[in-house]
Amino acid sequence: MMLDNLFKNLIFDPVSFLGLLTFYLLLINLPLSLAALFAKKSSFIVRLLTISVNLFITFQLIFRWSISGHFPISNLYESLYFLTWGISIGQLLIEREYRSPIIPSIAIPIELLTVAFACFVLPDDLKLSSNLVPALRSSWLIMHVSVVMLSYAALIIGSLLSASVLFINKSQPLQIRSSSTGIGGYKTSNNFSLNEIVDSVEFSHSEELDTLSYQSILIGFVLLTLGLISGAVWANEAWGTWWSWDPKETWAFISWLFYAAYLHMRISKGWQGRRPALLATTGFLVVLVCYLGVNFLGIGLHSYGWIFG
Repeated sequence: MMLDNLFKNLIFDPVSFLGLLTFYLLLINLPLSLAALFAKKSSFIVRLLTISVNLFITFQLIFRWSISGHFPISNLYESLYFLTWGISIGQLLIEREYRSPIIPSIAIPIELLTVAFACFVLPDDLKLSSNLVPALRSSWLIMHVSVVMLSYAALIIGSLLSASVLFINKSQPLQIRSSSTGIGGYKTSNNFSLNEIVDSVEFSHSEELDTLSYQSILIGFVLLTLGLISGAVWANEAWGTWWSWDPKETWAFISWLFYAAYLHMRISKGWQGRRPALLATTGFLVVLVCYLGVNFLGIGLHSYGWIFG
């Protein structure tokens, strides 16, 4: 009987079914990732469940696309799952570069909270597929919104990695040796022989995480820049103005300026250690306000995404 209900839900409402299934997989994966963190050992099961989560969200978005007839990122429910999809992709890519239980332990809680918000907090009318408002009926929908959402995912991952840097060996001074480009170079004196310079350097967990954080934020910043440019072009087509300073646009620009300042401090000023890590960690709140916080204002040209109003 229970299996019959599951099959009926999968057939008649595959989007909600796959959304709930994703939530329960993440709920199982969270304690497993924390256990792997305490054991200081990467877990194949955690990685396998993360791949499963990503696949289920992929299928969910495909079903939504098929049902609605447009790219599934037109309301808050769809964008929350798309954001989770982007974060899980980023998690898997980073784990390919650096196998550490820290990475899933910081990514999975955010994925779980995002999916839980979509499943249990959003009102039912925002979960339903609906026709696009006139402003969204454009080929720019995929280009602009998907790029911006992927930039949020990359920036969130980078900020969370920076937060982990702050908590590792927090009682000791933190001096990062890796360069801003993530190639392992660092400033030092010239009193070394050629053999000593050529020898490889083994970096600590903090240094590896700092490099990955920088690279994630750099990718997110580039994507956000492309998103702002495409959004300005789309706004000119839809509303006849390149920029209107509504809350969403203003906070997107604030986010861009914030991470531009972070990159400037790292590249031009040579900031290392806890200062850039603290700045990047604060960026998580900036992105959160930009993506979700302004939705509660209920004003602006992006009103199709508001929860209230």
